[in-house]
Amino acid sequence: MSPWYRMNTQTFSSLAFVSADTEDAQKAQERLSDLYGNRSPADADVIVVLGGDGFMLQTLRETMGSGKKLYGMNRGTIGFLMNEYHEEDLPRRIAESIPETIKPLEMIAEDEHGNVVTALAINEVSLFRQSFQAAKIRITIDGKPRVDELICDGIMVATPAGSTAYNLSAHGPILPLDAPLLALTPVSPFRPRRWRGALIPNRSSVEFTILEPAKRPVNAVADNREVKSVLSVRVHASVDHTATLLFDASHPWEERIVAEQFRY
Repeated sequence: MSPWYRMNTQTFSSLAFVSADTEDAQKAQERLSDLYGNRSPADADVIVVLGGDGFMLQTLRETMGSGKKLYGMNRGTIGFLMNEYHEEDLPRRIAESIPETIKPLEMIAEDEHGNVVTALAINEVSLFRQSFQAAKIRITIDGKPRVDELICDGIMVATPAGSTAYNLSAHGPILPLDAPLLALTPVSPFRPRRWRGALIPNRSSVEFTILEPAKRPVNAVADNREVKSVLSVRVHASVDHTATLLFDASHPWEERIVAEQFRY
């Protein structure tokens, strides 16, 4: 086997394999390491991620801004971000793969104790009611109030990459990967009754202010990073962080997103 491969007019010479803490994923890591070798993620040109979407999101956050390219193979429950698992001819598949660049959201949340937490989200930043009481939230976009009082179970800001995840289950729109937009999607809105969300430019800054926080506590979540009892949350696209995912040319991510819109 040649020690180097050409990928999108660039060369790579080493692979790293990382796996989720499941039996299938760890066995796959052992087999692939025997076949192709296994460098450390810091030294490899491409990191092969074995697991499901949750483990891919974790690996993306850990490698964000490093310049590492990630190629996922599904050894988990959900694999929208993953390619199909095949052991054969893996270097060629990676060499012919299609790269997609992702820009995460940055969440800046202040909790009831005055602590400020910053976190990145590949899919979405969500706010959820913490108790039986519906949340009451004011929405401001680029400094201009847009919804004075939203009564709901929650609300989220979703990226194009995350538009097929929780956003879709909340009846939000699916966004093409290259769309310069973010989806602002409420969860079970009660008032205003007819408001079903909005599409906003991805350069916008969204601020959520929690109304009556003692009576109606709200938690904020950036993918899987949770902040309890927030008073305010600001969300905008990160300008300093990017990640690159690789997808098989036979089943590119853009096609997956288009196909998802025609499922019924």
